[in-house]
Amino acid sequence: MVGVAGTAAFLLVALAPGSVLFRAPVLARDTRARLAIEERAYWSLVISLAITLTITMALAAAGAYRFHRLLLINGVITAAALVWWRTKLLYRATAARPGWTLMLPMVLVTLGLRFFFPPAEYIIGGKDPGTYMNEGIQIAQRGTLVVHDPVVAAVPVPFRDLFFPSYNTPGYYSIRFMGFYLIDPDTGAVVGQFPHLYPASIAVAYGIDGLTGARRASGFWAIVGLLALYFAGARLVGGPAAAAGAALLAMHVVQIWYARYPNAELTLQALLFASLLAVARAQIDDDRFFEPVAGLLLSLLLFVRGEGALALVVAGVAMALAGIDGRRLPRMLLAFMGVGLALAAWYWTSVVRAYGTYQAMYYTWNLGIIPLAGSAVTALALAAIALWARRRPDTARRVRDLIPMLLSVVVLVAAAYAYFLRTPGGGIAPHDALALRTVTAFYLFLPGLVAALLGFVLLVRRRFWRDPATFLLVSFFALFFFYKIRIVPEHFWMARRFLPAVLPAALLFAASAALVGLETRARWTRAARLVIGIAFLSLLGQQYLRASDPVRHHVEYAGIIPKLEQLASRFKDDDLVIVESRAASDTHVLALPLAYIYARQVLVLNTPVPDKGQFQQFLEWARHRYRNVYFLGGGGTDLLSRSIGVSAVTSDRFQVPEYDSPVNAYPRRVEQKEFEYGLYRFVTPRPEATWFTLDVGTRDDLHVVRFHAKEVEVPSGTSFRWTRDVSYVSIVNPLPDSRLLTLWMKDGGRPATVPAAEVKVLMNGTLLGSAIVRGDFKAYSFVISPEVASSAALSEKPARLRIESSLWNPRKVIGSGDDRQLGVMIDRIEVR
Repeated sequence: MVGVAGTAAFLLVALAPGSVLFRAPVLARDTRARLAIEERAYWSLVISLAITLTITMALAAAGAYRFHRLLLINGVITAAALVWWRTKLLYRATAARPGWTLMLPMVLVTLGLRFFFPPAEYIIGGKDPGTYMNEGIQIAQRGTLVVHDPVVAAVPVPFRDLFFPSYNTPGYYSIRFMGFYLIDPDTGAVVGQFPHLYPASIAVAYGIDGLTGARRASGFWAIVGLLALYFAGARLVGGPAAAAGAALLAMHVVQIWYARYPNAELTLQALLFASLLAVARAQIDDDRFFEPVAGLLLSLLLFVRGEGALALVVAGVAMALAGIDGRRLPRMLLAFMGVGLALAAWYWTSVVRAYGTYQAMYYTWNLGIIPLAGSAVTALALAAIALWARRRPDTARRVRDLIPMLLSVVVLVAAAYAYFLRTPGGGIAPHDALALRTVTAFYLFLPGLVAALLGFVLLVRRRFWRDPATFLLVSFFALFFFYKIRIVPEHFWMARRFLPAVLPAALLFAASAALVGLETRARWTRAARLVIGIAFLSLLGQQYLRASDPVRHHVEYAGIIPKLEQLASRFKDDDLVIVESRAASDTHVLALPLAYIYARQVLVLNTPVPDKGQFQQFLEWARHRYRNVYFLGGGGTDLLSRSIGVSAVTSDRFQVPEYDSPVNAYPRRVEQKEFEYGLYRFVTPRPEATWFTLDVGTRDDLHVVRFHAKEVEVPSGTSFRWTRDVSYVSIVNPLPDSRLLTLWMKDGGRPATVPAAEVKVLMNGTLLGSAIVRGDFKAYSFVISPEVASSAALSEKPARLRIESSLWNPRKVIGSGDDRQLGVMIDRIEVR
């Protein structure tokens, strides 16, 4: 719970500097004083956030961020403004009085607080959410964008390939964790994959309320996004329609899901609509105060996601087109944009060069040269037409009437083609071809799509020149993403693409269509339209609420934080934890928060089969540097030898709720994601003349490779693992007089409609025999020849048992939810 100190810190980073600067008696203060009180409060929030994030990014880029420094700078800005202007900061009689519309944003904030919390406990690695969280917390803990990881820098050159081999890729040396690039192994320079503005907000939230505050950052941005949509919409379509559109967004399953789930799209949404409103205030309403505000907000978009560049280009084109309507070019705004572009160019080519290179290559490959070139030519042509028409009044009038009509036609034709005619084939993937149909069926619903298109056409015809940037940007974003999704078509994952601009704008347009015509003077006509509009919006909102109900009662990965804290508490500051590779199991996702949230010293193996001689030398080095060296794994790693031994410390198996994420289908249920690991401490082995026995599924992690995860049979309680097509077992210290290998196996209820479970067994490349596995667990024995046994006993390396199995797929055969390729179940292995 945030205390008094946390509340004061929040006010200092989110309200104080913007409040005093917005009231500053400069740049025609009386003009903005006439804005509604709720919009003045909103701008205090937005300007404060922009200042806070700019300072945070600047300090972190210099390697000097500390939360107390941010508070100090914000405090100095606020205090300096108060001292300099003093009573001149008072509006006195120039400010607009509060009206009934003050209640509308308050209702939206209430909806956000009700629907957007509690947040997910997604702090593990492996996917984007965990990367964002750990990036932000690293900024908070180490004060820099590029982290200098001492664990990496300490690894001697001969041993680097065990953990981070060179990828020979421009921009980075290797991978530290999934989502984190290793730039320089000599200095340990590591940088997160994604742009840092959203992680910077996580760092600030971490300073306010620790890990809980960091997790709430997405929900906070979602509320700011609601407000941004409302205020941008209120200027364009009026308060009631804007409030209705924002309320629909607050109820929507995608907004709710991502409000609780770490992502940068909601930051982009909030800043995007704030930028559009600032541009309109600066150019269309001719309020010069908003020129630097708009320039700063547009520049910040470049540090959120790559789509920020698209927004910047479209905003520039829109400002050029506004000249046709007699609007001046906002030079201060353009100057701020120029500075922002220069800083972004440095940032993308240095700090996040690896991700920037990847994004440039991926956009070019995925979209194709012709569409990209066509978009660039279109933008340049529109800007050129605008500049040309400004000097020819007659031409300007014709172009002014033509552009809204052309935009309406383009959007309607594109929507009709995408919904009715577009089909897969010819380089068009199914999820790209069906994107509009999918989004409509899953998220908008057909009445919502029809209302959104109707509202768009009506508004473009009537009010395009009141806010050209908004209409152009939403159109470009829709055409851009419906042409190529550029994301795996898992849901809700795919819906991220429409969250920043398309979905909020569609709901705003739908609400305006429902409430259109309320300005008519005919009382009964106005009343009838109001009743019909409210009824339509109520039914649509009811559908959205029904769709979001399961998500509102779900917390992704609830309970994983206490498990991670329990695991982290087992290690001291001078312990080293070696985690099995990404190819072995999902255990590696625990490594990222252990290292970058709980400050443990962690290395992740590059392969499940590392070079044992090289690893033995590494262990000898590590034992002189660290108090203890541990191994954490669950999927199987071939690591033991006569010179490398372990002592079991503990093991754990737990499940956390994970929402279904089907491909090209709507998520319907909550599943349980299982984590299972064994923790071992490396010790000097003591060779013993004993027979080899392995209880498969119980602390077997350093003996097995390429098996499925550990399982326990119900109700017998028998531990086991499923084999894959080829699975391996390491037999440590085999005796020279070993003559019999016995495996306890079960066919796992394989149906008669698939081939029998045939197993072939080889030791060190020599075939020992084969068997047909049928029924319940029972022993299957294979003779070991004296030559094979003697050779294995003399080798420094463990004997390598290779098990080849015929496979079946339960989902394809019996329609179950298990989509694995399964061989046989193995419970126990003995060598006698």
